[in-house]
Amino acid sequence: MRTTVTLDTDTEQMIRGLMQTQGVSFKQAINNAIRRGCTPPAPETKFQTKTFSMGKPTINLDRALQVAAELEDEELIRKMRRGS
Repeated sequence: MRTTVTLDTDTEQMIRGLMQTQGVSFKQAINNAIRRGCTPPAPETKFQTKTFSMGKPTINLDRALQVAAELEDEELIRKMRRGS
C-alpha cells in the first residue's frame, strides 16, 4: 500500500538511524518499526523459587544471628591461636 506519512523531525532521525544500523531502506526501516510497535509484548513468565525440605533444624533459628556470631568468634580465636 502506498501512502503519505508526515514524520516529526525526531522520529525521522530515529528511522534514519535504523536505516544505518540495520542497513535497510527507508521503507523497510519504517515497516520494521511499525511491526515492533504493533506487536504485543510477550507475556512475562512468573518466577517461582523451587523449595525442598532440609529436615528439622538442629539449632534454634530464632537466634541464628547469635549462632553465626559465635561461630565467627570461634574461628577468629582458632586463627589467632594458630598464628594466621
